[in-house]
Amino acid sequence: MTNDVDDIQELLDDYLGWLRDNTVLRQMEDWVEITTPYLDRHNDRLQIYAKRQPEGYVLTDDGYILDDLQQSGFKLEGDHRHNLLRVTLNGFGIHRAGNTLQVQVSKENFARRKHNLLQAMLSVNDLFAVAQPSVERLFQDDVVNWLDTSDIRYLSDAKFTGVSGFEHLFHFSIPKSQSHPERFVRTINRPSNDQAKVTAFAWIDIKDARPEGAKAYAILNDSERRVSGNVIEAMEAYGVVPIKWSEREQAREELAA
Repeated sequence: MTNDVDDIQELLDDYLGWLRDNTVLRQMEDWVEITTPYLDRHNDRLQIYAKRQPEGYVLTDDGYILDDLQQSGFKLEGDHRHNLLRVTLNGFGIHRAGNTLQVQVSKENFARRKHNLLQAMLSVNDLFAVAQPSVERLFQDDVVNWLDTSDIRYLSDAKFTGVSGFEHLFHFSIPKSQSHPERFVRTINRPSNDQAKVTAFAWIDIKDARPEGAKAYAILNDSERRVSGNVIEAMEAYGVVPIKWSEREQAREELAA
């Protein structure tokens, strides 16, 4: 057990070191621009902005995520999409002001709230970034429909705090049964190395706080493009079971048990 704890601590330290060493700050009048190592769907590094306020700081994406999706042809219309966006943002404690994603923070919770804002940006970008603007169905809808028709019981949008103090959202949590342990599932619409890192970090961060034998899965959308072998290998290396959407039937029995 000690070796397992040491291994996981090393993985956490490596991840946090990678995040720290690849973050760049730049003063912009009253704002500080924070360039992170996370990549968006254009392979550009995500940037957020911080401004000091009397009660702490405000962190914002300056409207980048929603503006980019809309400029790419995606229409955030209809009650369903608005509700899905609201639920996603609420899961990370992020507020929407117009097209801007933002959160109020203090010195004490700065790191955690910054992490939550970045995870929300990645999640919204992944959730709504369909390959073709004409595609009306969202990958998340397809996964929900498959789970329902497969008689796989689940809780939606379960959030857990890891040993790092960061909070992590899993789209589905499948309760323990007599034959199978507790299971956690994330859906990834546009699988990438960054998404693999984020998912792996979330799992190793919460794993020790979950019952023994608990497992994590990532359902990967390969409908429009092939999933990179690097993404598969990264997830498997950290104990996350990757499930390609085209091969989902192979996992049905394991998730339904």
